[in-house]
Amino acid sequence: MHDDQHGTAIISAAALLNALEVAQKSIDQVTIVINGAGAAAVSCTKLYKALGAKVSQMIMLDSKGVIRKDRPDLTVEKAEFATDRDLNTLEEAMVGADVFIGLSIADVVTPEMLLSMAETPIVFALANPNPEIDYHLACATRPDIIMATGRSDFPNQVNNVLGFPYIFRGALDVRATKINEAMKVAAVRALAELTKEVVPEQVNITYGETRLAFGKDYIIPKPFDPRLIGTIPVAVAKAAVESGVAVNPIEDWDKYKEDLLSRSGNDNKLIRQMHNRAKLDLKKIVFAEADHLDVLKAAQFVYEEGIAIPILLGHAEVIKALMEELEFEADLCIVDPKDDAAKAKRIVYGQAYWESRRRTGITQYIAENKMKERNHYGAMMVLEGDADGMISGYSRPYAMVAKPILELIGRAPGVGRVASTNIMITDRGPLFLADTTMNIDPTAEQLAEIALMTAQVVSTFGFEPVIALLSYANFGTSEHPHATKVKQAVKLLHTQHPNLLVDGELQLDFALNKDLHQSIFPFSKIAGKKVNTLVFPNLESANITYKLLKEVNHADSIGPFLMGLKNPIHLIQLGASVQEMVNMAALTAIDAQERSPNKKSNS
Repeated sequence: MHDDQHGTAIISAAALLNALEVAQKSIDQVTIVINGAGAAAVSCTKLYKALGAKVSQMIMLDSKGVIRKDRPDLTVEKAEFATDRDLNTLEEAMVGADVFIGLSIADVVTPEMLLSMAETPIVFALANPNPEIDYHLACATRPDIIMATGRSDFPNQVNNVLGFPYIFRGALDVRATKINEAMKVAAVRALAELTKEVVPEQVNITYGETRLAFGKDYIIPKPFDPRLIGTIPVAVAKAAVESGVAVNPIEDWDKYKEDLLSRSGNDNKLIRQMHNRAKLDLKKIVFAEADHLDVLKAAQFVYEEGIAIPILLGHAEVIKALMEELEFEADLCIVDPKDDAAKAKRIVYGQAYWESRRRTGITQYIAENKMKERNHYGAMMVLEGDADGMISGYSRPYAMVAKPILELIGRAPGVGRVASTNIMITDRGPLFLADTTMNIDPTAEQLAEIALMTAQVVSTFGFEPVIALLSYANFGTSEHPHATKVKQAVKLLHTQHPNLLVDGELQLDFALNKDLHQSIFPFSKIAGKKVNTLVFPNLESANITYKLLKEVNHADSIGPFLMGLKNPIHLIQLGASVQEMVNMAALTAIDAQERSPNKKSNS
């Protein structure tokens, strides 16, 4: 099985079935024009035939034009799809056609050809990187068109990544001796049916959509859909078993699906989704220590990958020299807060800072001088709307950076305490840990507030928060104040937010082992559920745990994500890696998107 041939056939066939359903047409009645007669085109056409398309209704073209039965020296593959119609050119073949499948070259289809097609034409222009007709031109020419391309920047991307890994996963798991037609058809139908199900919110978020739903602009699942791993391999494996080519048949299909989902836990999907989401609405992010090599490397990656637009703070000459060393060519804003070039802004920012702090012992002179410090200057850029967000903390201890940020930015309305959460990418999936950096010994009321803010972060990433408030005790086994404050926090949450999936006080193993939890504490609100959010009773336990996971289990850490600040400013840990800074920049960009007045609703 060759992915470019059979993979393209499977994905395009699933899209075709759904497009025909949207167009209210039947596969055995439509006229299909296939432009291209290579291996991929032949594989696609054979699979369409297996799904019910009539060879008599197909018109295939190669570089010489329409493949007709009276043409001499046809290969066996081309002869199977030769037509006896009196047609010679693509222009002639397109008249009255219901479907066009392009597996050829760019710009061979004209607007006039589209206008000659049947009502609600289906056009799969799959040439890459440029399709057979430009997407926008096609849609402007035929508003009733249902169109797919091979590109990710347009709706309905026909991409082999939707099939290749999952088809082979299913085949390998049952040790199939071959990949037969039944397995291909099973993959087609599974993909087609998955498109009609309710799309997970995290997919909507990743692609910047309010709500993806089956229709002309959504006829095939998105590549980052997490349901693919639990759907396609199962369908393929079942077809292999039923068609007699499986050496190792699966008996418990529910367990197999659960195993598939667990396999995908630590594959950095969340990070890729986060980067992809940041790209949807580019934000200007201040890198407050850009004269450090690793910080500038992170800014370069962020810029070149289109995650955000960096603003570089630091010694301008050092930054420029490092950019030359890195061959980082970009027309970006570089600011040295101490330079004369920044004096005008220092005065503006200093005035604003003084007006907000003049009753706390800050004079106007001190306020303006504070603007020579990059963290103060960068924070004021965000506060005054000259930037959308900021990251800092690479070269200084966390507390030293946090103090001025908290003074300048302050808490968001209604927030009692600023807290933080770290997102840990683990084998069991993402875990949200709070509070990892800010509150040393929170009260019960503060723990409840931290849990609520963390739940909002979890929801922002498209997950339903399932929260455990941790302790060394389980449900009242200790009357020590350290345990009872957690118990009181849970009581507050249950009373004030009865629909929130939260419980405690719980030991960590009971929180994470859902079978153990279910068997011992079946009364718990989160019994039998997969916990994804852990709220710790104090700073030292949270901070130690997340760093232990990071170092011993090599779990990727995203964060700390500051919760409760008025503006999107986030602090990295001292000596953070380039990848951690890139992830934090993406996280900051998403935070800025969430706060934007033009933000799309994801409800």
